[in-house]
Amino acid sequence: MTDLPTVFVLSGPNLNLLGTREPEIYGHDTLDDIHARLADQAAKLGLVVDCRQSNHEGVLIDWLHEAHHAGAKAVLLNAGGYTHTSIALHDAIKSIKVPVIEVHLSDPMTREPFRHTSYIGRAAAAHFAGHGADSYTLALDAAARL
Repeated sequence: MTDLPTVFVLSGPNLNLLGTREPEIYGHDTLDDIHARLADQAAKLGLVVDCRQSNHEGVLIDWLHEAHHAGAKAVLLNAGGYTHTSIALHDAIKSIKVPVIEVHLSDPMTREPFRHTSYIGRAAAAHFAGHGADSYTLALDAAARL
């Protein structure tokens, strides 16, 4: 057990396929690669990351509630396709006290029009998108400054 502040890193549907899923859009880094870099960076920032991935909306909501009850410093959330569809995730973010930072590898605003709406973004404290895997590290830097 550690006394260091915890940042939850929650990844949604299909992000378990990073590295092989449309690498021209999402890059060649796997989610495990990203999590390893975040753990290293967190240690340098005096933080701990708790990294999780689920393809299920309700599980992501449960984890947001858990972050709240655990007193997490922040949540980095890449909700994947749920970004553009989930009012339930939006409501979960609005109902917790933990700041949520929206993260995307690609920039949804430069992609298909249906990706231009972000229900997550309407509730998030900050947004990092379009920087590939660095979107996560930029978001973690921001979380450390909260």
